[in-house]
Amino acid sequence: MIEFKQVNKWYGAYQALSDITETIAKGEVVVVCGPSGSGKSTLIRTVNRLEPIQSGSILVAGQDIHARGIDLNNFRSRIGFVFQQFNLFPHLTVLQNCTLAPVQLRGLSQQQANERAMALLERVGLAHKAGAYPADLSGGQQQRVAIARALAMQPPLMLFDEPTSALDPEMVGEVLLVMRDLAREGMTMVCVTHEMGFAREVADRVLFMDEGRVLERATPDDFFNRPQHPRAQQFLSDIRTPFAPAG
Repeated sequence: MIEFKQVNKWYGAYQALSDITETIAKGEVVVVCGPSGSGKSTLIRTVNRLEPIQSGSILVAGQDIHARGIDLNNFRSRIGFVFQQFNLFPHLTVLQNCTLAPVQLRGLSQQQANERAMALLERVGLAHKAGAYPADLSGGQQQRVAIARALAMQPPLMLFDEPTSALDPEMVGEVLLVMRDLAREGMTMVCVTHEMGFAREVADRVLFMDEGRVLERATPDDFFNRPQHPRAQQFLSDIRTPFAPAG
């Protein structure tokens, strides 16, 4: 589904991604984790060309995403992307947020788009909020709407860039439940997240990054219980004991 081949990315003199070569299979759920500044979000944003790369190649469903003449808008419409911030249109209702792109980009009739959107809002537990505006929703509800909006385009691939990091702690669970259900239904997913419980329960594979490199790739069981790379061992030790009182 996704192939990274010797991908390199710089910001000026700073190398954000270094020789990334990785394959993510159709139906696979991959969690990308690591310390802040490790390149996780940069990596996921290269998949739909939100971040350009300087060398290497990226293929999605066999298509080189940097091929000359590619219809970038059409390509991006086939990849669902959920960000830290919800990015809902504040002047549109929940239902309108979910139907705008299918009507304008997929050519659905308004009735078809409404029916699809309502089914998805039901799926994320928010059908009763279809007529509400984003300002009337909690952060967790807005993020669930953002997921429904992405799914309304029926993408074969979903990307999540720290989707719970902007939420209050009590709202995190409701978003992770929706993501877990998506994974169990066979959606191909790449998730950048600090939610290690989600990674342990849902991921097929964990990629651990630091300083722009993938230092470890493993099943959740191996990563959390038998990490091999010293940096991964240190990372897991730090998140398990985040605060040591003085004395």
